[in-house]
Amino acid sequence: MTESLPAVAPRLRELRRESGLTLEAAAARVGLSPAHLSRLETGQRQPSLPMLLALARAYATTVSQLLGETPADRDPVVRAARMEPVEAGGWTYWQAGGPGRAMQPLRVQVPYGHGPQEGLVRVHPGEEWLYVLKGELRLTLGEAVHVLPPGDSAHFDSLTPHRIAAASRPGVELLFVHTLLRSAAGELCFGRSPS
Repeated sequence: MTESLPAVAPRLRELRRESGLTLEAAAARVGLSPAHLSRLETGQRQPSLPMLLALARAYATTVSQLLGETPADRDPVVRAARMEPVEAGGWTYWQAGGPGRAMQPLRVQVPYGHGPQEGLVRVHPGEEWLYVLKGELRLTLGEAVHVLPPGDSAHFDSLTPHRIAAASRPGVELLFVHTLLRSAAGELCFGRSPS
């Protein structure tokens, strides 16, 4: 991987210029000194993974694009017949989008009662959006508790401590989209990764 990273340098400079950012503004946005960012852009320094993540966010792109990877053609349609249910902590998940994307959509069934997932408070980088299809959802965001009937939705920063539970019997079914990075945090939030 080290041998292929110098190709990142010209792409970093190009993306910064496309974003209309000066070297100083871009460096401040990602928490680097302008001199350090300059060395990354000229290939004198190799970026670490956290730096690549910060730079990708600052330039509204992905790490894959920073590295010059070309994604394989993806089928934009996910057929219901191909959605296999996955159970984790008493909840059932159906992957509703293609793998390997920044946004991960799921259809989720949460049973009523105190399952192992219900008491789990989640905090992780990213955003979440959910839409209640059936039943009532109890959504705790920080200290606030919201009850959402069918048709209601919520969109929030995942760094806000949050908890999801069914507020009615037999449970709740919802559409759920998150931008959770694939990491140990994902294992904590969802058990094994739905795929």
